[in-house]
Amino acid sequence: MTRMIFVNLPVADLPASMAFYEALGFTNNPHFTDDTAACMVWSDAIHVMLLTHDKWRTFTSRPIPPSTSSEVLLAISLDSREAVDAMNDKAAAHGGTADINPKQDLGFMYNRNLADPDGHVWEAMWMDPAAIPAE
Repeated sequence: MTRMIFVNLPVADLPASMAFYEALGFTNNPHFTDDTAACMVWSDAIHVMLLTHDKWRTFTSRPIPPSTSSEVLLAISLDSREAVDAMNDKAAAHGGTADINPKQDLGFMYNRNLADPDGHVWEAMWMDPAAIPAE
C-alpha cells in the first residue's frame, strides 16, 4: 500500500473551507465527507481532512489555536512558478490571505506562502532539482 498523509485541520465554516480548497485544485472525496468533516484530496498520497470545531474536539482536548497563530507550515509542490503564483492569487480570491510571508526566489526554488480562511499556512513551491547549486 502506498504511504499516505492525512492532514487534519479545524475549520470554522466547513462549506467555505471546502470551496476554498476546491478553488486551489483539491477535489472532494465524498466517501469521507459529511456535515462535520470533508476529505479534500491533493494527490493519491496527500489528503486534507477539514473538521468542524466540534468534530476536531472529538480527537483532542487541546485548544484550537487562533487564526493569527501558526502551528505548522505545510508545503506542497507545483509544476511551475506560474502555478505557484496562480495558487497564491486563487487563495486571495477565495477567502484566504496571499503572501503572508515574503516570497522566496532562490532561482532553483520559488515559493509563496498563503493562509486558508482559518489561518492555516501553506507554502506553494516549485523547485528544479537539476538547478540546485553544487556546494
